[in-house]
Amino acid sequence: MSRARPGELLSPDEVLERYTSGPKTGVFTDGSCEGNPGPGGWGFVWVEDDRILTEETGADPDTTNNRMELAALIAAYRALSEDVEVSIYSDSQLCVKTVNEWAAGWEKRGWRRKSGPIANLELVKELYDLANRHPHANLQWIRAHDGSRWNEYADALANTHMR
Repeated sequence: MSRARPGELLSPDEVLERYTSGPKTGVFTDGSCEGNPGPGGWGFVWVEDDRILTEETGADPDTTNNRMELAALIAAYRALSEDVEVSIYSDSQLCVKTVNEWAAGWEKRGWRRKSGPIANLELVKELYDLANRHPHANLQWIRAHDGSRWNEYADALANTHMR
């Protein structure tokens, strides 16, 4: 397996030709931005036994990387039925920790952090609400750019708007 060179943008088809490792089932999300802020894109892919069930992408002409990561997760949760049992993978530790660790406390404090305002609050609230409505969807972190096929694929989807 050869990895993409830094700055190299692979197409989704090129990713499928190049990568085979990593989880074979789950929902994989990613967001990207050229400049921060700048034009950005997001994507998610839902796979089962290495077969694509659904995928989606979107873009914003003036955004940040974190907003695109959040948008990818929101779109993924919206695509899932509320009773589905699935692992959702994001390479954004910020997003995963927001949902799994921090948002409950922020909500209890009236959506305030001890140290100041919450960035992208409207997206954080929407994502947290969606995550709570999907009790059998397990959000977990996956390392970025380590050759995991479907995480690399989600990255390629997010970058399709930047070619």
